[in-house]
Amino acid sequence: MKLAIYSFKASSSMKGNSSLTDTDLYRRAAAYGDKVLKGAKPTDLPVEQPMKFEFVINLKAAKQIGLTIPPNVLVRADRVIK
Repeated sequence: MKLAIYSFKASSSMKGNSSLTDTDLYRRAAAYGDKVLKGAKPTDLPVEQPMKFEFVINLKAAKQIGLTIPPNVLVRADRVIK
């Protein structure tokens, strides 16, 4: 069975997972939490969507599971771990 794993932490890609990361996820979550702690109702706050992603491919992990990453996908990656 071949399985590609996606993660929201860049450090996960170093451990063998592919990673699609929102680089300011934690900062945005803290700002959102701050609004709630200051009395805003969560139901009144808009849903926020990530705006910035980092696409990381771990070639060693891909090779271990027998997955070949096409060159056109490698070119799109922000970072390739060999």
